[in-house]
Amino acid sequence: MEMQFKPLFGEKLSRPFLIAGPCSAETEDQVMNIAHALKDSQVDVFRAGIWKPRTRPNSFEGVGVEGLAWLRRVKEETGMKVCTEVANKQHVYEALKYGVDVLWIGARTTVNPFSVQEIADAIEGVDIPVMVKNPINPDLALWMGAIERLYKAGLHRIAAIHRGFSFFGESKYRNVPRWQIPIDLMRRFPDLPIICDNSHICGRRDILSEVAQQAFDLNFDGLMTEVHNDPDQAWSDAKQQITPATYLNEVKDLVLREVGSSSPVYNENIDQLREQIDGLDHELLELLGKRMGVVEEIGKYKKRNNISILQPARWSDILDKSVKDGEKQGLSAEFIAKLFKAVHQESIAHQMEIMKQVEKEASMK
Repeated sequence: MEMQFKPLFGEKLSRPFLIAGPCSAETEDQVMNIAHALKDSQVDVFRAGIWKPRTRPNSFEGVGVEGLAWLRRVKEETGMKVCTEVANKQHVYEALKYGVDVLWIGARTTVNPFSVQEIADAIEGVDIPVMVKNPINPDLALWMGAIERLYKAGLHRIAAIHRGFSFFGESKYRNVPRWQIPIDLMRRFPDLPIICDNSHICGRRDILSEVAQQAFDLNFDGLMTEVHNDPDQAWSDAKQQITPATYLNEVKDLVLREVGSSSPVYNENIDQLREQIDGLDHELLELLGKRMGVVEEIGKYKKRNNISILQPARWSDILDKSVKDGEKQGLSAEFIAKLFKAVHQESIAHQMEIMKQVEKEASMK
């Protein structure tokens, strides 16, 4: 489906699109305190969760409809636009009733096409910006599918929110960024605005600016950050929230990158370097092709000698040696492991095809 997206509001901004506010609307005073602290900044949209889908029951699950009146007051007193998360059609109807300017669909809702379709049906015919967070698991197709459902409902002011992905194991992030997934989304939908939710990626306030800078280095269109007047006492996600003063300082220190340059010297030099990259990529592919040729010969030899395809000890040795050799070349162990696991999987697939071919030839004799 070919889609052409529009800017969330009017023309595309010449600076990053900024969304800030508390994880949850807790009290009217709390919401207004934060909003007034941000009103004279470059924040484009004030965010606050009204309904909070929590992992376990008995956690704070939001103040509900009462909080929508507080968001309306934010609009009236500060002039900022406001946004909140919706997870079903009733949320949509209530948010629209109170004049919410932007809706977002959360990660737990994006994973369910039935829920996304329900929301799309509820919004159909309403010209309102909608932002879609990535699903909890690293599934690009689900993310794209949610965006496509909204677009088919006639919504063209859509943005994607990258909030990281669940990960089992040790990580400094609450949700690992897996930057390649939003990069792939950019490639599929070139004019779709992509906003980084650094709060949910980090889960801790000390690395928020680091992740925000990484997003801008990758040409993201904006930032969504959780801001609270008393973060340590927040009713939800306390560790990842920062004060308005801290937020404004961190945003001020971010370095913005240009997409390109009009300098002839820059363009000439970058083109020469890119030609080198293209040549090296071609050589890499040729080497991989030659490697697979050897793999196929090994497959034939294994078949003739009734040897299994997978040799765990040999594979373990290859991986350990490759990681060590890669580190000598300045390559991370994580990258080398991913690369060689992919190569190994392709090698297995080639040898399986060889086994099938040999068996087929034998049956025809």
